[in-house]
Amino acid sequence: MEFCPKCGTVMFPQDDKFRCKCGYEKKITKDVISQYKVSEEVKTKESIIFTDDKVKTLPTTKVICLKCKNKEAFWWLQQTRRADESETRFLRCTACGYTWREYD
Repeated sequence: MEFCPKCGTVMFPQDDKFRCKCGYEKKITKDVISQYKVSEEVKTKESIIFTDDKVKTLPTTKVICLKCKNKEAFWWLQQTRRADESETRFLRCTACGYTWREYD
């Protein structure tokens, strides 16, 4: 990843330069490319990545599923009520996929 030295955001390659939203540009040279480990070159039309629910990227916690009694679930927080109230904690069983919520 290349970061903008002016504003610190991630810059994305476009044509032969890294371009930032703030207007900063950096030419892509062989020296710049050698800093990055490229595992596979992908054509532009093939650069869309599709995923499904089998990708497990959420954190997990030890909790008993209300449906299948499995002892592990993914969890995430989401603001579902007014801003002055606490967030809602959602849990999804790692075995059966049952989802429930907990309130503080």
